[in-house]
Amino acid sequence: MPPIKPKKHKLSETSDCPVKAKFKTETTALPDATTTSPYFSNDTTSLCKARLSSSFYNQKCLDLAKALLGKVIVRKLDDNSTVSGMIVETEAYCGRDDKASHSSGSKKTERNAAMFMEAGTAYVYIIYGMYHCFNISSQGEGAAVLIRAVQPLTGVDKMKVQRGKRRGDKGADLKTEQLGNGPSKLCQALHIDKDTVNQQDLTTCPFIWLESGEDVEDFDIIHSTRIGIDSAGEDWAKKPWRFYIRGNKSVSKRDKKAEKATEKL
Repeated sequence: MPPIKPKKHKLSETSDCPVKAKFKTETTALPDATTTSPYFSNDTTSLCKARLSSSFYNQKCLDLAKALLGKVIVRKLDDNSTVSGMIVETEAYCGRDDKASHSSGSKKTERNAAMFMEAGTAYVYIIYGMYHCFNISSQGEGAAVLIRAVQPLTGVDKMKVQRGKRRGDKGADLKTEQLGNGPSKLCQALHIDKDTVNQQDLTTCPFIWLESGEDVEDFDIIHSTRIGIDSAGEDWAKKPWRFYIRGNKSVSKRDKKAEKATEKL
């Protein structure tokens, strides 16, 4: 599914703060919002308004999965400090007809109820009885996007402490790009768990939300197959519904074949 020609994903109309993008040399003026965050600037007295609104999330699952790349997850902790990470990898699970989705066949359960809620609702589930995965509902019945990896931005030391809780080295040997390079790793790093975050409305929740970040061009979005869904059947396992930012070190797994294919365009 390579793009025919490069074009830019437009940032959500939710901010009036200029944000510097790594993929471009100039800054982009973002439109109007509700929540402030200081980390886009070295001047912590100058706060950017950038919470993403419901209109951003209310789009088709595949579109949202790509649009989320470059956006920033902000998690406010109990001590009022924040940790944050830029989304660099996602997977789309398109609901009723997607055999790899928890909502396949429109089966609504206590576990997957968030997938059927308003677009922009957090869906957090547990795997292996101990690890969490963070998803965001989109337009469409039972559709949601799995956040697979983030690039740490702020609160790196706090992330290391969280990630080190199950490690002998207490996280000391972890590189920054390893803190969120997987769906459960990012949940550990960003203090995301089912009891706290599941079914939260990301447009209004006071302790977790998304903000506008970098403007990622289509050329820099790699389309690949989703990971760990072989049991859904070959047809679904082969769908190129995983998306990641080319060249980002925090991506969980590169697809070199897909990267080469887009280089030829």
